[in-house]
Amino acid sequence: MKKHLFPVILLLLGNTINAQQDFFALAGKDSPRIEFSDFRAMNADGTSGQSFFGVSSEAKVISQSRKTAVAEDKTSYNHAQAMTLAALAYDASGDNLVYMPMFSSNIYVLNQKTKEITLVENTVARVTSCDINSHITRMATGYDGNIYAINNSGTQFLQITKKNGQFSVNDLGIIKDDVANGNNSFTAIASGFGGDMIADADNNFYVFSTSGNVFKVSTKELKAKFVGKISGLPENYSVNGAAVNSKGKVVIASAKGDSMYELSLDNLEAKQLSGETNLHIYDLASKYFANERKSSANVFADVDVYPTKVDEGFVYLKIDDKTVKGNLLLNAYDVSGKILMTQRFAVKDGQLNQQVYLKNLVAGSYIVNITDESGKALLNKKILVTE
Repeated sequence: MKKHLFPVILLLLGNTINAQQDFFALAGKDSPRIEFSDFRAMNADGTSGQSFFGVSSEAKVISQSRKTAVAEDKTSYNHAQAMTLAALAYDASGDNLVYMPMFSSNIYVLNQKTKEITLVENTVARVTSCDINSHITRMATGYDGNIYAINNSGTQFLQITKKNGQFSVNDLGIIKDDVANGNNSFTAIASGFGGDMIADADNNFYVFSTSGNVFKVSTKELKAKFVGKISGLPENYSVNGAAVNSKGKVVIASAKGDSMYELSLDNLEAKQLSGETNLHIYDLASKYFANERKSSANVFADVDVYPTKVDEGFVYLKIDDKTVKGNLLLNAYDVSGKILMTQRFAVKDGQLNQQVYLKNLVAGSYIVNITDESGKALLNKKILVTE
């Protein structure tokens, strides 16, 4: 898409919005088989937060293509509350959860506020219930704001885009093993199937297989390179969920009823979180990205601007750090370094959750810079504005 860069005027709305949840789990029942229970928010220490939609909740499903409510067959794998839900991502542009049943090609978008579910009819994915290779088990939001999903064998790499409130699906191709992977194959059941994936700030992906192997997937080369195996986990720990937390660390969870663990991509050493020990988590999702703080110079505080892909005319500013006080300065730059906007706003008790309206928005890439009263940079972050 050709980019047209013109001044962008950011107007801070006077009303403070409620804090946005950014760490979510697709949870299961205490059962030896896959059996969906609910969607819930998760706390940083690995304890469960609010459960806001479950298997027994009343579901209103709207077909995107037919633009009308649909009645789904609850005895099949193809419905919004199927027990085999196993892939989850967070759509920050609409505060939605995007998910797929493991044995189905259907894509669902759950609006957290209204609890309305949009069915995105997906004719691109080739999923059959009897073929484990075809099951979609890994899903994450990319740094470009699109949703990505990979089937078990890597033969389909799906990109789910959103424009003007409508979702569409593209197949990016087949992901192949890097020649150096050897026995640690991305496409083999024992070493590469299942698990979950996260994105980094360069729009690469890290796939965490059920076995604990970690692969870096290049979107340009469509290759999966073996990075290493997670250490510090109990024997036979099944890695089923992965997401980046607000500290930039990766949190992993298991469907078999165990604790959650935190690790760094630098060494893959897992440390147990202090929260619950009998969680059945099928997938995790968040709005954070690996290496984002490394790519954003001079990040000294928990200050964030999201989503990174803007298609609905606004972003959120979030601050949660008691060391941040007084007035902060927000500057917006175009890619040439020209300042397009300067705005001051006040932080009270280290907290701020503010909606930022983007008026006369045009397509392009921009840098949002936030500094404190001394001029120290707290955040430099790229956002992509789409038509």
